[in-house]
Amino acid sequence: MILELKNIEKSFGAKRVLQDVSFKAEGGKAFGLLGRNGAGKTTSIRILMDVFPANGGEVLIDGKPIDYQKVQIGYLPEERGLYPKKVILDQLVYFAQLKGMNRKDAVSSVDYWLKRLGMTEYRNKRLDTLSKGNQQKIQLITALAHDPHIVILDEPFSGLDPVNAMLLKDVVKEQISKGKIVLFSSHQMNYIEEFCDSIAILNAGKVALHGDLHDIKRNYVRDRLVVRTEHPELIIRDFGDCCVKTDSGELMIQLASADEKQSIMKQLVEHYDIDEVKVFEPSLNDIFVEYAGKQG
Repeated sequence: MILELKNIEKSFGAKRVLQDVSFKAEGGKAFGLLGRNGAGKTTSIRILMDVFPANGGEVLIDGKPIDYQKVQIGYLPEERGLYPKKVILDQLVYFAQLKGMNRKDAVSSVDYWLKRLGMTEYRNKRLDTLSKGNQQKIQLITALAHDPHIVILDEPFSGLDPVNAMLLKDVVKEQISKGKIVLFSSHQMNYIEEFCDSIAILNAGKVALHGDLHDIKRNYVRDRLVVRTEHPELIIRDFGDCCVKTDSGELMIQLASADEKQSIMKQLVEHYDIDEVKVFEPSLNDIFVEYAGKQG
């Protein structure tokens, strides 16, 4: 299954919010939709979910207009959208039934997910009796109980402690392994980098960057080396201004040309006590700052 937003345009009054937004996400892979606040992520997601229509462009599945009667979508919003005073089981079953499940199947699915997420003991409690992290897990069940084809996760790790974050990671990996399209929207770049094969960065309603994350990184000029050593002062002395110490304690060596990297790496290993030397590759955070920080 391939999901495609193609040439999406959206305006609210005189304000153009999305301008020719296009990107693809594949089943069995995670896709990261990134951007600063106000870049157009939420509007894109709402158009994808058919909350409101685009002014132009198409949402396609396998090259054909999406049929919302056949393609189920699960959505975990950044802001909580459940009823704090209602019993957890009742509202989870209610939301599953809204997605087309009969009550028997809905109860069975909800109970499975409550157990899967370690939440069975809260089955008959009100939502507002739970911690923030446990409320997030209950919200996640509303996105998964009806077994959707597309799973959209907006800041899914918000409020989760490390143990629950690991549990959510396992759940996400399961969804990906089942061939579903998993779309992340998050400012936590470490999670995007861990899960996502492809990304799109929105800036001022336009796609500033889109593609395979590995390819994006490889396309950066490979003219810097990262060196770890117990004796940085010797390398700094010999390499002069082209060598600086980073905040993490590593050395960054700027090469005159990317063609030098093999010879300089060999020189470093042969003449200094080196723990590690590698070509510098930008993190997703570096890439995000570069492309999302530009003003459109």
